[in-house]
Amino acid sequence: MRLCLAFFVVLGAGTVSASDVFPQPPELRPDVDFWVSIFTEYSTEEGVLHDNRKLGVVYARVAVPAALSRRERNRRIAKRRKELQSVLRTLAAGKRDNLSDEEARVLALWPAGVTNKTLSTAVGRIRFQLGLKDRFRRGLERSGRWRDYVNDQFTALGVPVELAALPHVESSYNPAARSHVGASGIWQFTRSTGRRYMRVDHVVDERNDPFAATRAAGRLLAYNYSITGNWPMAITAYNHGLSGVRRAMRRHGDDALVDILRNYNGRTFGFASRNFYVAFLAAMEVDQNPDKYFPGVMPDDPTEYAAVKLTSYVSADGLSEATGVSERQIARHNPGLQATVWEGSKHLPKGYELRLPVAATSSPLATLIARLPDDAAFDKQLPDLFHTVSRGDTLSQIAAAYDTRVSTLVALNQLSSSHRIRAGQRLRLPAAGPLPAAPEPASPEPVVVAATAPAVEEPAPVAVEVTSLLPGTVRTALLSDPSDYTVADDGTIEVQPLETLGHYGDWLEIKTQRLRDLNGLAFRTPVELGQRIRLDLGTVDAKSFEEQRVAYHRAQQDRFFRRHVISDVIEHTIRRGESIWIVALRRYEVPMWLFRQYNPGLDMHNVRPGMRVQIPVLADASSG
Repeated sequence: MRLCLAFFVVLGAGTVSASDVFPQPPELRPDVDFWVSIFTEYSTEEGVLHDNRKLGVVYARVAVPAALSRRERNRRIAKRRKELQSVLRTLAAGKRDNLSDEEARVLALWPAGVTNKTLSTAVGRIRFQLGLKDRFRRGLERSGRWRDYVNDQFTALGVPVELAALPHVESSYNPAARSHVGASGIWQFTRSTGRRYMRVDHVVDERNDPFAATRAAGRLLAYNYSITGNWPMAITAYNHGLSGVRRAMRRHGDDALVDILRNYNGRTFGFASRNFYVAFLAAMEVDQNPDKYFPGVMPDDPTEYAAVKLTSYVSADGLSEATGVSERQIARHNPGLQATVWEGSKHLPKGYELRLPVAATSSPLATLIARLPDDAAFDKQLPDLFHTVSRGDTLSQIAAAYDTRVSTLVALNQLSSSHRIRAGQRLRLPAAGPLPAAPEPASPEPVVVAATAPAVEEPAPVAVEVTSLLPGTVRTALLSDPSDYTVADDGTIEVQPLETLGHYGDWLEIKTQRLRDLNGLAFRTPVELGQRIRLDLGTVDAKSFEEQRVAYHRAQQDRFFRRHVISDVIEHTIRRGESIWIVALRRYEVPMWLFRQYNPGLDMHNVRPGMRVQIPVLADASSG
């Protein structure tokens, strides 16, 4: 039984309405209306100053023409904000009579009888939101290219098709969208989360392929729902992460939507996380009623594609010559292929699903691929010689990706420090040999997937920095990990897979024996999964401990997902005589930490026959 299938059956039977699946409590209606107005009334050359908690309180419209410099835009916004803060301070001091026109206008934005304390608090809550009308309209047009595919994939996974509105919030359906935190593609996957479901490396980055990324997004959303049990929290987890959402649900209640969005004060639960669900509701409203908000808008037509899985490694120039399609056009329709392919340092990999428009070739694509000449098809991939550093890369991650050591990279590239690399820097890899005596000229970071391909009438997509429609969006390091790595208020933690007392001692900079004494543990007694351990935070504070803990688990999980992807989820019913360890490790070859992520509420020591558990199905992540 696949994840979310039961949900799909219920919807298919017509017993659940969209309002039940995506509730809109009256308390949230002003927030939804605010985002509808941002999406449909204000262009990207203007914005509004508003209260960041009471979104219905919109103080002023501010023009920020694109021709202005960033400094001038910020100056203009800051000037108007200060004017409004001065008015609020005056009102907060108790003034209610002989008001100026501006004071009366601002006061009228608040309910009658608003207190001075409320107005005083509002002084520090004035936030600027840029309009997004033109971007949203273009997103509605672009979405037509993939909408049928999104609907088909989500239906097959039991995911509500209304969630096709999420890319409007994330990227305006722009496959070339890149965020400043490293998220990429129409679904804005980070590399860590993307690698769970897709190939993400220096040859292929499927986050940028709308088809592969859509399948991955469906699996991620279905997974989130299986953990949270409701779609508002599953959607919020897409932005905030499962661990934080589960903490909010434990604190306020599984279905306490309004209470969570209004009152949860998690450390990273900021404006973007609080507003992600209501912004989705607004995007869904506009997406389902395009003519109401954008009269005459026409979605782009989908392209009729032919797809062929390559059975050998293929050179880009050889493929272009054999198909009669320029490299730039091939790149345009295969945005998951990285710059290394078009630079000639890598072949299109074996097993890659090549996609070209049916109308682009004079003969069927499968026929052309089958007739590739010997000088275009190869048994082996070209060796890795160089790596161009991307934003967010660390030397340890690069070393892991190429199965080498950090010290080797430092020596080969004569780096002064293992902690100082920059985006765009070109690193020599072991296969390239030692650094030559004369320094190589620096190569600029490729920002176009077909940087060296010949020009054609229709350009290949250019990578553009487009942040989420919710400025301030932060993708956590372990977005899809529901495990709680935080330190509780009483100074205790829950033991998670792969952890030992030795790890805790290292992260706390204390001896392990101190932790044994603190927790009454005998010498050599191991900690158990799910056990609560009291920490000594005298040397290292809770935040630093949590950062080291998360970094450790991220490194472990990144290493695993460089070699494996989750291709499906199945349900297993525990039989008599089976243990979780036998089921996970032996039968399905799933590491215990990953099994627990798919079954976070399961008591590992109290498993009985008849219990049902979720099993992620793993496939090899191609490395060619």
